[in-house]
Amino acid sequence: MSADPDLADRVRRAVGAVSDPELRRPLAELGMIARVEAAGGGVQVDVSLTVVGCPAADRIEREVRDAATAAADGAAVEVVLGVMSPEQRAELIERLRGGRARGIPFTPESLTRVIAVTSGKGGVGKSTLTANLAVALAALDLKVGLVDADVHGFSIPGLLGLVDAQSRTTRPTRIDDLIVPPVAFGVKAVSIGMFLREGDEGAAVAWRGPMLHRTVSQFLTDVYFGDLDVLLLDMPPGTGDIAITVGQLLPHAEVLVVTTPQAAAADVAVRSGLVARQTGQHVLGVVENMAPLTLPDGTVLDLFGSGGGARVARALSTPDGVVPLLASVPLSPGLRTAGDAGTPVVIADPADAAATAISHLAASLARTGRGLSGRALGVRPV
Repeated sequence: MSADPDLADRVRRAVGAVSDPELRRPLAELGMIARVEAAGGGVQVDVSLTVVGCPAADRIEREVRDAATAAADGAAVEVVLGVMSPEQRAELIERLRGGRARGIPFTPESLTRVIAVTSGKGGVGKSTLTANLAVALAALDLKVGLVDADVHGFSIPGLLGLVDAQSRTTRPTRIDDLIVPPVAFGVKAVSIGMFLREGDEGAAVAWRGPMLHRTVSQFLTDVYFGDLDVLLLDMPPGTGDIAITVGQLLPHAEVLVVTTPQAAAADVAVRSGLVARQTGQHVLGVVENMAPLTLPDGTVLDLFGSGGGARVARALSTPDGVVPLLASVPLSPGLRTAGDAGTPVVIADPADAAATAISHLAASLARTGRGLSGRALGVRPV
């Protein structure tokens, strides 16, 4: 059988452009196209998956077959799946890390904007707000990552629909010591709930300081988010171990303080902003959740009162800078039901009043961007 190098080259280019659904990079760039051979009127494409049992194997095989068939001009196509050798995986990990030593990539010089979403107390809707904000930012074509740092009260997998009907949580893919997070609605997300043993998803995580520090550090070090525009952290309520850990690991992070209109919640929320500021983080602004809702007959339901967000913003403002009230998100049954269903309301019902407020917040954050102050630009005078 005579070889057809032109056909093989066409097919190699076509299948090499197929993107890995988890790593979000072309297969050729990842070194996953092991061989393409065209001879005797047929084409064989050998693909090296990253790990045994790769959850994206069926999708990769289908998309590679489709790309090869389109480029093969009627020639029969066979796709053979294999697995990378340990040496090939090590090369891939080094390539993904850009040749950098293992460590937290979100340094002050990084182009990624890091925003920690905090609250003084639980029950203010911080996680629901964070999940929807992440999805709204992704809808603006930003590359978004989300770390569920609320280890004891994790809820991000459920809010993003990464839990099935049997309460099984979507697992990240592990490539040696690299963790590839699942993607939902364009957001790459990681949570301790994804690492619990199957059947233990409803169990309590009873960890103290050192374990909490190690977990958050590993999320920031070993999870491969790729190039991000924004990394959101869903922080636990209060000013405990994780708040201190994040302040140490990410002192350049910006902080969004979430409160309800209630005075008791607002007073406690101020403390989370003050602790963030003590670690060097910048308080970006305040978001008031569960704000008064205008009913169809025009009356206003202020279940939790009003003015709490403005109260927190005033308390956190200093002579050197005003902390703004960035958004007031009204009470919304749709926000709650969409979260329970695993489809954020900004996707499920964009016209909902809460969805509109969160989308406006996302657009405002996207417009302001991150400043260049304190960041090395990688240029030098000639």
